[in-house]
Amino acid sequence: MDNHPKHITNPEWKEIVAVAVVREALGLEDDSDPEDFASRVFGAKFAFVSGGPGYVGDIYILQGDALSEVPPVVLRRDLDGQLLVC
Repeated sequence: MDNHPKHITNPEWKEIVAVAVVREALGLEDDSDPEDFASRVFGAKFAFVSGGPGYVGDIYILQGDALSEVPPVVLRRDLDGQLLVC
């Protein structure tokens, strides 16, 4: 099992900023640029494998630039490959 963080690609950032909950939680405008957003938050992707029956796939963890504000946002893919907030 490889539990080290992976790089989030530009197409993945574009998907992430399209998620309404992410935009709301991190104060993004509807027309926010994915590259600008990626430069202002901490983000990592993990190849997640559940320890029991459950999820296997990419997990994205995002944190704004303040630990006292919004808690981290965790995203995973549903069975159709769409991102959802955990």
